[in-house]
Amino acid sequence: MAAAGAAEVAQALSRPLSCLQQPDCGRAARLRALEAIRAEVQERPLSGAVVQEVFGAQLVRPLARCLAGDAAERCRELALQLLRHGLSHGDRPGEALPVLLPALAQRLCPPQGSEPSEELRLGLVELLSLLLRRCGTAVVPYLTEVIHILQATLLDQYAEVRRESCRCAVACAQAMPEHFHMQSESLIKPLMQTISHQHYRVRVDVIQATGAVIQFGNGKSVDDVLSHLAQRLFDEIPKVRHAVTTVIGEWLLHLRDRYSYFHKLIPLLLGSFTDEIPENMKLAWTYWEKIGLQWEKENEDDLKDKMDFSVSPSHYPKGVTRPGLGCRELVSRNLSKILPGLCHDITDWVESTRIKASQLLYTLLLHAEDHITQHMELLLRTLYQACLDEESAVVKNCAKAAELIGTFVSPKVSLRLITSALGKTPKPSCIMVLTAVVRGSPKEILQPHLTNLGNTLSQAGVCQGSEEVFYVEQLLCCVQALIEVCQEDCKEINFQLMKVLVTIMAIPCAQHLKEKVEETMSSLAEVQQLDSFLYLYKQHIIQLMEWVSVSHDCWTCYSPEVLQLDVIATHSGPVIGEALNNFILILKTCLQPNKDPQMRLKLFTVLSQLLQKANETVNSQGLFPTYLETVIKDILAPNLQWHAGRTAAAIRTTAVSCLWALVHCKTLSPEEILKVKDGLMPQIIAAMDEDSKITRLLACRIVGVFLKVCGRQFDEDKFINTYTEVLKRLDDASCDVRLAAAHTLTHWFQSLKDSDVKSAMETHIEFLYQELLIHLDDPDQNTQTAVLEVLKEGSVIYPEVLTREIEGVVEKHRTPVYCHQLLHHIRSARDSAL
Repeated sequence: MAAAGAAEVAQALSRPLSCLQQPDCGRAARLRALEAIRAEVQERPLSGAVVQEVFGAQLVRPLARCLAGDAAERCRELALQLLRHGLSHGDRPGEALPVLLPALAQRLCPPQGSEPSEELRLGLVELLSLLLRRCGTAVVPYLTEVIHILQATLLDQYAEVRRESCRCAVACAQAMPEHFHMQSESLIKPLMQTISHQHYRVRVDVIQATGAVIQFGNGKSVDDVLSHLAQRLFDEIPKVRHAVTTVIGEWLLHLRDRYSYFHKLIPLLLGSFTDEIPENMKLAWTYWEKIGLQWEKENEDDLKDKMDFSVSPSHYPKGVTRPGLGCRELVSRNLSKILPGLCHDITDWVESTRIKASQLLYTLLLHAEDHITQHMELLLRTLYQACLDEESAVVKNCAKAAELIGTFVSPKVSLRLITSALGKTPKPSCIMVLTAVVRGSPKEILQPHLTNLGNTLSQAGVCQGSEEVFYVEQLLCCVQALIEVCQEDCKEINFQLMKVLVTIMAIPCAQHLKEKVEETMSSLAEVQQLDSFLYLYKQHIIQLMEWVSVSHDCWTCYSPEVLQLDVIATHSGPVIGEALNNFILILKTCLQPNKDPQMRLKLFTVLSQLLQKANETVNSQGLFPTYLETVIKDILAPNLQWHAGRTAAAIRTTAVSCLWALVHCKTLSPEEILKVKDGLMPQIIAAMDEDSKITRLLACRIVGVFLKVCGRQFDEDKFINTYTEVLKRLDDASCDVRLAAAHTLTHWFQSLKDSDVKSAMETHIEFLYQELLIHLDDPDQNTQTAVLEVLKEGSVIYPEVLTREIEGVVEKHRTPVYCHQLLHHIRSARDSAL
């Protein structure tokens, strides 16, 4: 029946086939002949046996010649369709291989020729794919031709041809794996040339083809493709990354030589754990769990003890699932081969590479657990460098990785290495790593090492190692981490931590951290059930003073201890009153005139601040009066002496400010004023002639207080010297100084009124009346009012003299009203006395 049907079809095809084979047959005739063949073969319902008989015996060769050499595109297209139909429906497609494969090679492989039509090239590759699927191992003798074709089509300009070529490569690899491996390497180069194609679907197909070519081919090609696949993990298209993950996962499960490539493939699969697409991340985890379980079964004898007696770590990162034993062992056994390359990538110049490498480092350390210990030196060197990265994501990932060091590595090892590096070259990255290790460490394991940690951080070379803001911030973070992890155990390193915090507050560039430092001090106090950080100062104020004053005799304005003393004195509030012996001794030594002027100025500023609130600071315990003599005679008096220069003038200003604070707050009692007036009065009077307005103002006020307290004990010379200098201040450019001078002269008259030397001062008083009457006509009304009060106070001494002087000048004044008021006051006082 089949033979009869085949004969009938063959007879119907004889004429069009004859036409096709004629050399002078034109394009239209060939086209009609092909259409006639299609009508007989393709459009009639024929059985597979009939199709095979007709196709194999009569059609393959003519159609192959047409396909390979016909100049008309439509003719080639029809020939291709007919061949595809015959191969699809025939029972023995392998018989066509000797004819078709040379034709395909001729049409697809340069330099013999190349099909100009993209659609036809795609059809030709699809025909090859069909041959591979239907013929299977029958293609083995023609493997060389197939590979040659694929080498060309994988680089075709038409994207769909490349995609179909990739599918062909997969079909070829799966069809004859025993023979394919001998020539598989020939496809690696064109595949890798196509793997970065601009169309993502092409990239996906290339990756899948690469997986199959190496899976069923020569495993040695893994080395040639790894770098390309690694780059595709950075692809912006999730499907591309998904394809890479799938290929790597399949290799790790099924590749014949996978044990030799574990150290190269594991990083690529684990790199997908941090993919931004959850589906890709889940895929990587699923493969990894399968790989771990498979490796466990394959190495069950080696792992028997660990499987039976392994104990989970008592301290493990919160919210993290522990990988299986097989996964952990795979990483641990290959870590020595993976780490060097990974550490190099973390410092790569490409930002995305550094981020990916830092993410992978965390994943690897999570698997390696205590096996990290043997790689500590390399790890720490890398982390020190990576933590200085400009990209915050790299720094964050490396800090997370460093926390795992604290979790899994004994502090005896990790802290010894880190503190050693910190002692040699203090870097912010070293401190950042130390902070992360502390955060990752369990409290009970860290406790025996607290003292060593505290001593390291409080070393001058570390806590004063740099004034860069970043360094100081990391130092503060380290202290915060210690307090957060160790809680009440920090009591044993209270003093060391206070030294570090005081140092941070004292660094000029860290003033923006002051609030954070105070919060940290409060946290340190809170974990020890103390009400505030002032109690920490209370516990250690003497130690802090002794620490800061070790070299105080050699201080200059550049000495950090000067700023540290400033912090201790001003930040400790009332507690400084408990360490006056140390504090005053430091001031006495450092405020001598032969010491550095800038340093003296800083210390005087601190002292001035404290004295303005003496009862809340230096005199909080009521002990400051016992040091007043030292403060005045040994500290203030020497610095009130005149010396040339702006800094010397500023020092005199702060010294005068300190003295005024003592007087104004009544810390300096009347009895003390009596003791020191003889030594201080000449210098204060001289200070009224300073360039600084504030110095002149405060000097006038101090002289006023001295007159009020002990003016009655002044002798004639002191009265004369005093009023002479004060009177000059009535001509001062500053209105405030003029008013202060007027008030001081009021006290001068009050003191003279009850003095024994009044009678000897008549000439001077008359002169003073004359000068004051001039100032009574001052353009400033406030000054006129103040001078009027002075004259009213002074009028009781020699009223007749003053009246005579007033009458002599009243007509000359622009505002005689004040003269009339003064005359009225004198007459009223005289009448009331009668």
